Amino acid sequence: MRVVTCHRAGSDAMNAEVLESLVMESDAYKIVFEKHGVFLHTSAKRQNDQDSMIPGVIRLIEKASDVLLQWIPIEEDGEMTQIHYSKKESPGSVACRAEDDMFDPGYEPDWAVISTVGTKVRPQEDLLAVKHGNREKWAFSISLSELKSVRKSKPGLSWSYLIFITKEGVSFQALHFHQGGTKALLKALRKYVILAVSPKDSRLFLVYPHDSHALSHSFDELQMFDDGSSDLVSRFFQDPYSTTFGGFSKVTNFFRGALPRLDGHHHRPLSEMAVGLEDEPGFEVITCQVELGERPVIQRQAPVSEQEWESYINSEGQVMNVDGLKKRIFSGGLCPGLRKDAWKYLLGYYPWDSTAEDRKSLLRRKTDEYFRMKLQWKSVSEDQEKRNSLLRGYRSLIERDVSRTDRNNKFYEGNDNPGLCLLNDALMTYCMYNFDLGYVQGMSDLLSPILYVMQNEVDAFWCFTGFMEMVHHNFEESQESMKRQLSQLNLLLRVLDPALCDFLDSKESGNLSCCFRWLLIWFKREFSFQDILLLWEVLWTGLPCPNFHLLVACGILDLEREALMNSDYGFNEILKHINELTMKMSVEDILCRAEALNQQLAHCQELPLNIKELLGKAEVKSPAPSTDTASPPQPLSPSQVHELDLTDSVSPSQPDSSIEILPTEDTTTSQSLSP
Repeated sequence: MRVVTCHRAGSDAMNAEVLESLVMESDAYKIVFEKHGVFLHTSAKRQNDQDSMIPGVIRLIEKASDVLLQWIPIEEDGEMTQIHYSKKESPGSVACRAEDDMFDPGYEPDWAVISTVGTKVRPQEDLLAVKHGNREKWAFSISLSELKSVRKSKPGLSWSYLIFITKEGVSFQALHFHQGGTKALLKALRKYVILAVSPKDSRLFLVYPHDSHALSHSFDELQMFDDGSSDLVSRFFQDPYSTTFGGFSKVTNFFRGALPRLDGHHHRPLSEMAVGLEDEPGFEVITCQVELGERPVIQRQAPVSEQEWESYINSEGQVMNVDGLKKRIFSGGLCPGLRKDAWKYLLGYYPWDSTAEDRKSLLRRKTDEYFRMKLQWKSVSEDQEKRNSLLRGYRSLIERDVSRTDRNNKFYEGNDNPGLCLLNDALMTYCMYNFDLGYVQGMSDLLSPILYVMQNEVDAFWCFTGFMEMVHHNFEESQESMKRQLSQLNLLLRVLDPALCDFLDSKESGNLSCCFRWLLIWFKREFSFQDILLLWEVLWTGLPCPNFHLLVACGILDLEREALMNSDYGFNEILKHINELTMKMSVEDILCRAEALNQQLAHCQELPLNIKELLGKAEVKSPAPSTDTASPPQPLSPSQVHELDLTDSVSPSQPDSSIEILPTEDTTTSQSLSP
């Protein structure tokens, strides 16, 4: 079968003829990959100029005994698949979606991740056909057998792009993936060809067919082995581990799915295959993962009793052996009667080394400070509030959220419950305490359990501010923290369970957006109220490692692994299944799983560096002695930290509001959160 290519060097007439011949030959074909939102930038110097960007669609097409890679332009208003994350709309809303596009999200549907995936079905005869016009001169279609290499963009550049180069040296115009998808395309390509990272250029993938001669040739080019003997491939199949160990780190996902399994031979475990450690933009960082070893069995201990707590307090009221006490809280939690005092330490309201007299003085100062801030919004008149849309918006949002927060709990049930007034007032006062952040939907879920335990407005407020110091980035408008945490969760899961990651990728759920709510409000909607009290106090200890909440999420996914992988679930069904886990899990079981996963990673001698850094297991190198006599650097203020976060963010984010978030790998989406 002849290779069909269309390049800008050719005339429009030639391109039209070639495309028409492609359609004429396409009696039997199957589209195995398709991605919209792929733009061809006709001018590198005018990449932000709309006139220089041609929207298009890229496809992989199985045709007879060949596989084609095709890009064709589309109309600006061409329909595209979209995934929305939004709050539930009222039945009378014009934007209310068809019943077929919705599913029952389980507990509190306002918070469920709702998918409204709709793809326009096109007739088969139109899939390869392209209207002739000025833009069509840029279209191209090439057989994978004629593809020599693929070049990727540098990490951190705006849109990720790919450049395809043929064996004849023809380099097609760069294709920019404005909505992500480069990783998915490369994964689809690996089903038909081998993609190997060039030893001379880490951004260049060399393309090889699936045959023994080409595989041996690729080994030689990659310089993986000292000899180029003819029995290299046979040795690889007989003992892949020892044959490839020395050079395996130079290959990206090289052998996963590329080589057939042979009975009777030892195969390298799945967990030892190369893992992608970074998502869009910028492609994966390649590492070589090792066997994690057997997962230990964890047993939770009894809660810390009041008598045991007293054993940690000296005669002046100071807490002794803080590290030992935190370990006990982590391994067993606290008995209910201790929480009111212990949480004040865990949340930074009381310093661990404070005496009883120190705490009395602190309480007086904090009480005065709280009521001064409360008076600021209480003293605003109705006439003033009419000219203060921000305060008016906060008040309306808080009143709506408070009326729906934990109303099944006796502390908040009933219309005239004083607990609701305290919850409302503390949240309004927080808007005065943190003008920059104000109130964002979801905060009421974080304050509610604290107020329930403290039974005191002032104590609850200052404990809440301590909790918000840990998680305030989750609610910031840029949403960089949430995107980073989802990426880190994906990274952990790829090390712990590559097979589950592959399954989720195949179901378009690899971005783990289904776990968004877990991380945003620390699993508040996933467990019972009493279980959340235990989970949070365990997480507040900061043990056994940083980002332990991500391992808790991995524990939940580990629990549901079989249910997900042994089903015919698609994207919608996975979202539905995850949302329906609400109130059906044991927090003790999940904590045991999470701690076991942490120990499994901690005992791994060759853990990738970025995993070590994520879990605080990397060795800290002592800084070189400095001759500078200047004063030591001072800690950054919260505003400075926020500015640095915005400056260091990798990918640009332009959300419309503080609760519209989460660009995914393949689509730009948003989520509206409402408790």
